[in-house]
Amino acid sequence: MTCGPALQFTLKKLASATGEAVEEERSPFFTAPMKTICVLQHTETEYLGLMEDHLEARSVRFLYSRPFTAGGKIPPDAEGFDGLVVLGAGPLGVVSGNLMPSLGPELRLIGDFLERGLPVIGVGLGAVMVATAAGGGAEEAPLRFTVSTAHRKVDDALKGFLPESFPVGVYMRDRPVLPEGGTVLAAGDDGEPLVFQIGDNVFGFVGHPGLKSAMVEDLIMEFEECPDNTAQTLERLREAQPQIAGALTPIMVGLVMSAEWMSEQGLGQ
Repeated sequence: MTCGPALQFTLKKLASATGEAVEEERSPFFTAPMKTICVLQHTETEYLGLMEDHLEARSVRFLYSRPFTAGGKIPPDAEGFDGLVVLGAGPLGVVSGNLMPSLGPELRLIGDFLERGLPVIGVGLGAVMVATAAGGGAEEAPLRFTVSTAHRKVDDALKGFLPESFPVGVYMRDRPVLPEGGTVLAAGDDGEPLVFQIGDNVFGFVGHPGLKSAMVEDLIMEFEECPDNTAQTLERLREAQPQIAGALTPIMVGLVMSAEWMSEQGLGQ
């Protein structure tokens, strides 16, 4: 497993030779204990993307678990972690196509996080897995690559930080079926759920909120199977990239607040 940068802070001390009081200038994160989240990654190219910078800026450490690599392991339980992010899996599926090999152990791990009341975020196929582990399920849907607009359905979604509308890039197979009590926070023009919430601190994003066009380009090269019309959709994704990055800023503030991964001093970073 690899991790993001360790906590960094700066101390500035000014003292005179006569013993005047020392003045310390500290990062706003200094007094808050560092949070550590587990990130389940399923392909070489699909990672946190733009989300990494936002987590690093708040000194939230992330540890990638890569079960698809030689010797890669999935943590046996949630012990030692403050949350979980389950990423997408390119063309792999939960109920159709080539199924993800580590599906069973990952569902058990997600279940352990849920039982402990720890925050969980699912992205792409990870959102399908989170819905399944939470008592919902999955339905078959073909591998697709789309760029569309999500529309907020709940005014105070993500503590009020979810944008009213924002672009969403989706590259995945299958669809989540929400459990009883699940709430759709944002949907597409066709009404398909794109962001959902289960309980207080469990969220699913059908489209990767930190998606980079280069990630999709690499997914297309990594796997033989790919959707139709990728060239045209890639161009739309490149055009939407600045808006995706802009929408991610308030989304990450809302996620960090909901997950309680940061002290109030650092939320606005």
